[in-house]
Amino acid sequence: MAIGVASFNLLQPVIGNYFCLIDENMWGIIRQNVGVTGGLSSQGLGNHMMRLRPVASAMRNYSSATKEMTVRDALNSALDEEMAADPNVFVMGEEVGEYQGAYKITKGLLDKYGPERVVDTPITEAGFAGIGVGAAYHGLRPVIEFMTFNFSMQAIDHVINSAAKSNYMSAGQINVPIVFRGPNGPAAGVGAQHSQCYGAWYGSVPGLKVLVPYSSEDARGLLKAAIRDPDPVVFLENELLYGESFPVSAESLDSSFCLPIGKAKIEREGKDITITAFSKMVGYALKAAEILEKDGINAEVINLRSIRPLDRATINASVRKTNRLVTVEEGFPQHGIGAEICASVVEDSFGYLDAPVERIAGADVPTPYAANLERMAFPQIEDIVRAAKRACYRSVPMSATA
Repeated sequence: MAIGVASFNLLQPVIGNYFCLIDENMWGIIRQNVGVTGGLSSQGLGNHMMRLRPVASAMRNYSSATKEMTVRDALNSALDEEMAADPNVFVMGEEVGEYQGAYKITKGLLDKYGPERVVDTPITEAGFAGIGVGAAYHGLRPVIEFMTFNFSMQAIDHVINSAAKSNYMSAGQINVPIVFRGPNGPAAGVGAQHSQCYGAWYGSVPGLKVLVPYSSEDARGLLKAAIRDPDPVVFLENELLYGESFPVSAESLDSSFCLPIGKAKIEREGKDITITAFSKMVGYALKAAEILEKDGINAEVINLRSIRPLDRATINASVRKTNRLVTVEEGFPQHGIGAEICASVVEDSFGYLDAPVERIAGADVPTPYAANLERMAFPQIEDIVRAAKRACYRSVPMSATA
């Protein structure tokens, strides 16, 4: 059954009464109360915490680029346009309304669309994630913001058991068009509990789609695709990229612009080695490729864009051309995205490999707080350069120096 967002006020008493319940039966609560009428006051719901962190990354030129846009503005404009185009779309999360978003991604949306469609919540991820899933069951299109994906662990039961599995368990009768978005991965100086990459966590779950934008065009096109998609999408942003500006094409500024889910982008063509990366690591890979070029190594850089589904065809086609592979990610190495990519290449393109595959990942330790140790715990540009040179037999293998 589908209902318009004009009927969203039917859900507001539920929100008011049940936001603070951490309850596995959240959907049952919504269903039982969906006929109740009333309103929800936004007073007292803001939890104003400033989480400002430094911004740093790399930039690349785009063909047919006409202007520049920050990733923050790209996400904001995508939300705005999709909310204007579809009254079923609404935003829910901590500080998304009165405070304009912890990272200002939802800036201006409360004034434009009102508290029925930009819903401030208490600090209860399990509560508002469950309410969002229930709203999606009824045909609305919630965009649930986690202030950081580390906090999604409080709501992971709803993300996986309630959202990801419902279409399969209902024999296709229930679609769950919901987006879970927010910053993912390490930032700067926030310690082990706030520095994790959840790409491999959610990328292993059937029923979810997992997107990882790098540039402003990625952010706009992939977020629009996620909101329009009939299935649950985990949208992993990077807060260090929010303030970065990227060239954007005129095409990407059109309100109808949308990128295909499950399709990687070749950011830089090359013939000697393939480097795969996602999110902030794409910028690092591109900088590494520039350094490698000075040494006569022509690297091809693939921006994955999508972790699930993974564009195995593009990756394998590139490796069959270059005959070498380096994967780059900030997550833990064991059971990581790089491991999955390496397995795919070994299964489908083993005969084309001229060197062992190289995996660059975060250290297999909880993230240190000390700045010098934190830097050592995550991939750096020089790590990518060294790995590529090893694969091209331009340096002594690590095993030989052990």
